[in-house]
Amino acid sequence: MELSNQKITTFLMFTGTAEEAMNHYMSIFDESEIIHILRYGPNQGGKEGSVLHASFKLKGQVFMCIDNNNGDDHPFTPAMSLFVTCDAEEEIDQVFAKLSEGGTVLMPLAPSPFSEKFGWVADKYGVSWQLNLPKS
Repeated sequence: MELSNQKITTFLMFTGTAEEAMNHYMSIFDESEIIHILRYGPNQGGKEGSVLHASFKLKGQVFMCIDNNNGDDHPFTPAMSLFVTCDAEEEIDQVFAKLSEGGTVLMPLAPSPFSEKFGWVADKYGVSWQLNLPKS
């Protein structure tokens, strides 16, 4: 398992879609990989095979996630979002399009006072993403 120097890591709790979400995000962002996945086994309190704990990288940034197996629904909210700085217009356009599929556009891509292009989307899992192309 690869360790990170990060002292604070974003931790996402999904309702049975953690592995699907990780794979979806890795298909969107460069420098992405699953670092490790620990799955529930038989009689371990969660649905067998679901994600007990996982860590993964997106654009070199480490995240953690789990599948919530306690029966409570804890939906994601735009009050907490992942802010992504994109390197090129092509990247922000592609990432925005892919994250928008099955999700909700909160702010369409457009110039803003602080960026060349900015957009905000809640993806199909409910995770909120702010996408920014900084001014040159």
